[in-house]
Amino acid sequence: MPNPAESNDETIFFQYRFRLKSGEETQFRVVLDGGTLNLRRAEEEAPPPSWTELAFCTCPHCPLDPARHRHCPIAVSLAGIVCAFGKAASYEEVDVVLDTAERRYEKHTTLQKGLSSLVGIYMVTSGCPVMEWLKPMVRFHLPFATEEETKYRVLSMYLLAQFFLRRRGERPDWDMAGLVGIYENVRLVNRGIADRLSKIEIDDANVNALLILDCFAGAVTFSLCRERLADLESLFGAYFT
Repeated sequence: MPNPAESNDETIFFQYRFRLKSGEETQFRVVLDGGTLNLRRAEEEAPPPSWTELAFCTCPHCPLDPARHRHCPIAVSLAGIVCAFGKAASYEEVDVVLDTAERRYEKHTTLQKGLSSLVGIYMVTSGCPVMEWLKPMVRFHLPFATEEETKYRVLSMYLLAQFFLRRRGERPDWDMAGLVGIYENVRLVNRGIADRLSKIEIDDANVNALLILDCFAGAVTFSLCRERLADLESLFGAYFT
């Protein structure tokens, strides 16, 4: 069961376990800095594989300077998952258990859906500047989230950010126009990493996990661009009287 002593003001942890039908079990322990929400890498990590180099299939809008960054931070963060599930099929059934300091989550699902939750944490906390905007969602991570849950969490996160901006004397973006731009860039990263992985010899579980994340990102931008928020607006009737 989750051990509250494992997380404190200095660190936050997520312990993912994947058990395949064969009985094989793989674990990933994600440890984040409690202040920055940056991924804490193990000191004994092996050198990253060549496909993680920044020059290999660079995202078209990558803001990193190749002279200062030899490796893509997201690719480096995902290397362990790619190694563990490189030969796994996306539709393979799996039991996933996530332990945090607060609670345990369990779900029987497909490998691609289980991996998408873990991949999302690694991408946002990797150090990629494009993904920094989504860090508040990692702090309150919800595994196996549906499209509707993701949309609600993203919109709530962005509007809370605008409230904090107003308190700091800056102009808030209550129309959420800036959120569309953030997610357009996030989708470019999703596709860039998926393209990177498609160029190495692995099966489709990792790539499809990314595509699931991209579908959710697309749902957010579609809802904002087309103003398709009536399904959420109807939940707030008490505020309109």
